[in-house]
Amino acid sequence: MKALAGLRVIDLTQAMAAPFCSMNLADMGADVIKVEPPTGEDMRRGSASKNGHSGTFTTINRSKRGITVDLKQPAGVEIIHRLVRTADIFVQNYRPGAARRLGVDYETLRALNPRLIYCSVSGFGATGPYASRGGYDLIAQGMSGIISVTGDEHGPPAKAGLPVSDLSADLFGAYGILCALEYRERTGEGQLVDTSLLEAALALTVWESTEYWVTGRAPRPLGSAHRLAAPYQALRASDGWFTVGANNDKLFEAFCRAIGRAELVADARFAGRRERMQHRDALIAGIERTTARRRARTGSSGSMAPGCPPARSTPTPRPWPIPTRSRGRWSSISCTPAPARSRRSACRSSCPTHRAPSIARRRCWVRTTLRCSPSWVTARPSSAR
Repeated sequence: MKALAGLRVIDLTQAMAAPFCSMNLADMGADVIKVEPPTGEDMRRGSASKNGHSGTFTTINRSKRGITVDLKQPAGVEIIHRLVRTADIFVQNYRPGAARRLGVDYETLRALNPRLIYCSVSGFGATGPYASRGGYDLIAQGMSGIISVTGDEHGPPAKAGLPVSDLSADLFGAYGILCALEYRERTGEGQLVDTSLLEAALALTVWESTEYWVTGRAPRPLGSAHRLAAPYQALRASDGWFTVGANNDKLFEAFCRAIGRAELVADARFAGRRERMQHRDALIAGIERTTARRRARTGSSGSMAPGCPPARSTPTPRPWPIPTRSRGRWSSISCTPAPARSRRSACRSSCPTHRAPSIARRRCWVRTTLRCSPSWVTARPSSAR
């Protein structure tokens, strides 16, 4: 049995922030019912599409069921209220205030179901001076300082290549939901889980924030390098790049011997961690005089001494064959009718994944499950997929 089997989640989320949260709950066995407006979520018409189907939407809405509901109509709101009475968890990412206007805010739904766990994911949280502002991953990365420590040391500000604010807010939301489930198990009462992109991004800066409060110096971008250890970064090879994490004396010695540069260990400039950090530019230049003549594939496998962590740096499409697949943490789903694939589930526990919900099949589900007229639940024309 999957960990969250038997739990029902009502999902009023869109875009990336929050759908990723409910996706993780679905991966662990929860019955997630995604609610979209009559025309469907905008992400269905987003980028990375094939044959009119959005691969992005398919990925983050896998393993969910779904309905389309017009929340601007009283009958549509009543459908949500009826679903909430049967639910354990409710997830939404409206701007604070919008849920109340629609009749799906925490206070309203808690009155219908006191055991309900209500999760809100927003740009800046449900309270505070910025609560009413819209939030995006880029804005949160900028305000949290992530951009200021990303990129090359002498280059312009750079955002993280992944939407880390969106994704981390969703993971914190899922974590809060699991904590609230434990609380409900003990007390019988639901809870409100309130998280935001900015707060999640700030939480990820724990290392850099600590450096600032301890030293009084604002952290600066270092490319792929580490703030407290060297060599701990991407190194040049003849056919690309590979990464090495030689972050202590033992690993540094093993790495130097593995590449045939044992004399670097005896160099007084590199005698300890502090010395290596002070002379990092000279250290990396010395190492790359050797590694730049070797292939990255060799440098990240056979030539490394045991215990010295290397890895070839690969473009985004290439990590699929790495050993993670052998741990059973990958699966494939189809994007009807095109075979788009979604292959990553970070916390799998033997859970098969399924395609994202199809709007065209939802009218029957509402009629049979809720036993109500689907007058406010409309099937979108196939041409608008």
